Amino acid sequence: MNQEIQSDEPAGGEAASLAHLVAAVRKRLPLVGVITAIVVVGTAFFTLGQSKIYQTRSTVLIDPNPPRPLGKELSGALEVGASVYWTNREYYETQLQLIQSRRLASLTVRSLGLNRDASFILNQPPGAAAPRMEVDVEAAANVLLKRLSVEPVKNTRLVEVSVEDANPERARRILATHLDTYIQKNVDDAVTDTGTAADWMRDQLEKLRSELDQHDLALHEYKKENGILSINLDEQTTLLRNEVGQLSSAITQARSDGERIAARVGEVEKVDPNDPEHLPVFELLNNPVIASLRAQYVEAKQSYESLIAVGKGERHPDVIRITTRMAELREAVIREITNVQNSLQTDLDSSRKQAAGLSKLAADAKQRALDLNLLEVDYRKLDRSRKNTERLFDLVLERSKDIDLTSQMRFNNIRIIDPAPTPKAPVRPNVPMNMAGGLLAGLVLGIAAAIGREQFDRTIKSPEDVGALGLTYLGLLPRIEAAFPGEEGAAERRRRRRLATVKLEGGMSGPELMVHFAPHSAIAEAARAVRTNILFMSPDAPYRRLLVTSAVPSEGKTTVACSIAIAMAQAGQRVALVDCDLRRPRLHRIFGKSNDLGLTSVLLDPDTLGDAVSATEVPGLHVLKSGPVPPNPAELLHSEAFGRVLQELEKRFDRVIFDSPPLIPVTDAAVLSTRVDATVVVVKPFMTRKEVARHAVRSLRDVGGRILGTILNDLDLSRRDSSYYYQYHSRYYNAYRQDPPAEDGKAATNS
Repeated sequence: MNQEIQSDEPAGGEAASLAHLVAAVRKRLPLVGVITAIVVVGTAFFTLGQSKIYQTRSTVLIDPNPPRPLGKELSGALEVGASVYWTNREYYETQLQLIQSRRLASLTVRSLGLNRDASFILNQPPGAAAPRMEVDVEAAANVLLKRLSVEPVKNTRLVEVSVEDANPERARRILATHLDTYIQKNVDDAVTDTGTAADWMRDQLEKLRSELDQHDLALHEYKKENGILSINLDEQTTLLRNEVGQLSSAITQARSDGERIAARVGEVEKVDPNDPEHLPVFELLNNPVIASLRAQYVEAKQSYESLIAVGKGERHPDVIRITTRMAELREAVIREITNVQNSLQTDLDSSRKQAAGLSKLAADAKQRALDLNLLEVDYRKLDRSRKNTERLFDLVLERSKDIDLTSQMRFNNIRIIDPAPTPKAPVRPNVPMNMAGGLLAGLVLGIAAAIGREQFDRTIKSPEDVGALGLTYLGLLPRIEAAFPGEEGAAERRRRRRLATVKLEGGMSGPELMVHFAPHSAIAEAARAVRTNILFMSPDAPYRRLLVTSAVPSEGKTTVACSIAIAMAQAGQRVALVDCDLRRPRLHRIFGKSNDLGLTSVLLDPDTLGDAVSATEVPGLHVLKSGPVPPNPAELLHSEAFGRVLQELEKRFDRVIFDSPPLIPVTDAAVLSTRVDATVVVVKPFMTRKEVARHAVRSLRDVGGRILGTILNDLDLSRRDSSYYYQYHSRYYNAYRQDPPAEDGKAATNS
């Protein structure tokens, strides 16, 4: 059955989280409604208590480029705008700040006398009685700035300026005056700036005129000191450059001629004068005298050789005559060669002197060029200063004339597109919007409060919370009222719930016995489901000793113990229900028995066990009462006598179920958990806190007790915050019902 129930649980963490949030809101619907109502009522009072505020709006065009009636060449002294995008943006933002500046607001306040208008200061509607009061202009300007709003229109040069006030006519008058003051101030500032610029330019013009005269005088003095007439220095420089070039060419030519003559001299000096026949130098061969003498010498030599060849000796007169002739011719050739050498040397010396003279002339020309360059540097410096001053003087003179002309025109680049109208309807308070916002805010706050309160609710509410404690979920027992669901009226349902206190002939009474009195009720079916889960927890080695306890009192552990015991007895088992709550015993009252003889009596006298164990009206179920309350319950449960009693009970019965005190207040249950096979922890949904349950589980585990699982007791299936799991149980158990006897009594819960 447990597996069947789990299969119907919603799958998916997101769906479960959303379901939990919805359940939390449903659970706290009254809280949501109260918070929403408070917020809505508060919003209504706040809205109705507000004064009606009117708003008037005007559209202004701001053009960064000023009008130029005289053309682009003439404009104002100072450019209002510029063609660069970012410069325009800076100008535009500057104008927005000027509109909402304190200085402009102060001018508006002075113009309208708002600092003496109490109705403006107090923002009173028309016709309201205002006291006589006066504040300083700065304070009134601050009030005006708080009511002034400037909003640029995106991607345009338009600006929407608005003023809010309780008096619509006063709002219109303030906005109109403020914009007129802004426009007039813009014109006045332009005129003032133009006049200031004009005066500055006149001063600069006089200074530049004086500087220009000084530059002209300095240039004249320089020409006078350096003997410079009205010449063109560029032409002088060109002439000197040409002269230096010509001299350089002449020097090069003279040096070339000298080298050529020197080469001829060297060649001539190499000639052997004793051999006129062989004259290799072309310079000598071209000389006609030398050529004639050389020819005669060659002819005489041939004659000499002929005479020698015919056998004439050296002393022959003809040979002597020829020899003398040859000597004379040789001397003549030598003289001519010497003359040629002297002539060439003379030419060489002349060429060298000429080159030296030309070099001196070139050096003089270069020096004169350098001197002229120095003069030109100083001259050009003076002339450049004069020209710069003259150019600046002309520019300032022209600009000064433009300013004198434009200063006579009062143009403006700002104008109003839509004048401020008198508003007809208030902009605040917006009753529908405020109420809708209050309703929405109330719902949001209410839902947030509901979810927050649910999040701070640390009680155990579902099997998932049980699983978070590391325990096995064994099942649940619904509240007594859930045992008799149906469509009857309220009176019939109350009559059926009275079964919880019906006293039967056998003396048994109370809600703990609902499983026996109403075997077809939801409680009985739930108890049987718990029984089945316990049996299947260990089918091969069933738990014979079973302890039922809880963390704190009033969680219904006695009811659960009775229900489990009855359900197991109905399954045909012999069951002993032992009251181990030796501090506040209850089983003897539930089963209508006397508590004179019980567990404490058996611990003192084991032979009384048979008399202490009593049969009940439930077939198969026996109860061992607690007996007289002892002063030391924990020591008794830890004694060897108690162990022998357990062994004896285990021999006589199939199951022994123990009802014990809660875990946290006393240690009885912890001691008892070490002497049983398993322990069942009872928690009450929406009451048992997770920390408390965790502490109880830890106390059991610290002593080595074995925890079988957890049972959720006294669950109200009709709660709005019941989870899907519980709602499933509610629908499932509604099929099991029994008409109880119409006995009078009082309703009770599983506690």
